[in-house]
Amino acid sequence: MGAALAALALTFGCATGAVAPGAREATPAPSGAVVNSPNVKLAANVPKPGPFAAPMAPMTDMAFTGDHAIAGNFEGFVVYDIRDPAAPRIVSQVLCPGAQNDVSIHGDLLFLSTDDPRSDDTCKSTPASPTDPEAWEGIKIFDIANKSDPRYVAAVSTPCGSHTNTVVPGEGRDRNSVFVYVSSYGPAPTNPTCQPPHNSVSIVKVPVKSPEKAKIAARPMLFPKGGNPGNAGATWFPTSGCHDLTAYPAKDLMAGACMGDGVLIDISDRLKPRVITTERDVENFAFWHSALFNDAGDKVVFTDELGGGMVATCNKAVGAQAGANAVYTIEGRGDRRRLVKQSYFKIPREQGPTENCVAHYGSLVPVAGRDVMVQAWYQGGVSVWEFTDPRRPKEIAYFDRPPLSEKQLMLGGAWSAYYYNGFVYVTDTQKGLDVLDLRDPGLRSAKNVKLGEFNAQTQYARKP
Repeated sequence: MGAALAALALTFGCATGAVAPGAREATPAPSGAVVNSPNVKLAANVPKPGPFAAPMAPMTDMAFTGDHAIAGNFEGFVVYDIRDPAAPRIVSQVLCPGAQNDVSIHGDLLFLSTDDPRSDDTCKSTPASPTDPEAWEGIKIFDIANKSDPRYVAAVSTPCGSHTNTVVPGEGRDRNSVFVYVSSYGPAPTNPTCQPPHNSVSIVKVPVKSPEKAKIAARPMLFPKGGNPGNAGATWFPTSGCHDLTAYPAKDLMAGACMGDGVLIDISDRLKPRVITTERDVENFAFWHSALFNDAGDKVVFTDELGGGMVATCNKAVGAQAGANAVYTIEGRGDRRRLVKQSYFKIPREQGPTENCVAHYGSLVPVAGRDVMVQAWYQGGVSVWEFTDPRRPKEIAYFDRPPLSEKQLMLGGAWSAYYYNGFVYVTDTQKGLDVLDLRDPGLRSAKNVKLGEFNAQTQYARKP
């Protein structure tokens, strides 16, 4: 989503992939009705609490540690006890306003992204002008050892703020540190803390035992010659930074969704990431938003957030390839690796004119020998789809609420949908936390995969 909610005035697409047996064809959902495939059940919903409940305070990204889920919100973050997935319980809520408050976790540390100018780096800050040289935005660090009382320990200012963040544990002499890769974009000549060109990422090094000593360790240039210049009609966006970076540390790889470019990055030297190859799709991709590797690390799913998530785009007028996913295979070796597009996938349910809908955040469903993804689509709901055959993706399950309003388009629906320890957890921008139970026989083995920590933007190979 855009750097500040008020700027989210753009939006376009949603599309169609192959439909698995039992999946519904592309027809609008009945008015006022929840539609879902028989293999999905809503196990629980926890509404947004207190100051987090306002329509302009959407739920955002999510991370997991042990028996807890932590969900961001434009007003702060919420800690949930999920020992009983059918009855999640709010443990604590931290009021700390700032767009968009995406979260990542490493051990007892939580990293919170702030991507709008604030008066200072505290949780009592107020909005500031982007022309104010004293304005602050960047990464906030919390100690969450006590889940009922998270403690704010540090902040690091980063150029152009922090739209999202990706954690990569240190190795060798850096094994006692964690690196936080900061994705940010949108420079402006009038913004003293975000000057163009902005073709780099910030890497914050955080000593795990002394997080108060966190600082920017490197600002590598990903696009030294400039990225995609974009076009005058904004059919596709110019590259001025990255929206999301997804790391696969065991493979020394990172996939970058960088506005006008999709990139594959070598991170064998954690402080000197190096772009191996760049892909552009000027026909169908407007805004490269996020990325996901398959478990083998030989495929990447890139998403196109056409319009920023604020427009009704899952319809026939937009079509099946804009605002969709694109499935790529990684071919070749070493520096000769390249991304080869195989197909597009978009949900096969047409959404109404008041439903914002576009491809958004998701994760793998850990089914051995198959590539299956669960994914949020705003008011398009949640989709589970398979790309084992990269040329023929197909949907195998879905959960789709009715529109928030029949009369006007408003921000709503699923922001993130992640599979964690047997269930799908969904941050619905307006409805709060949803828990979905996948009851598809073909996905049953995923329930045996248990993790102690999960960040969607940091992928690890499953042990056989």
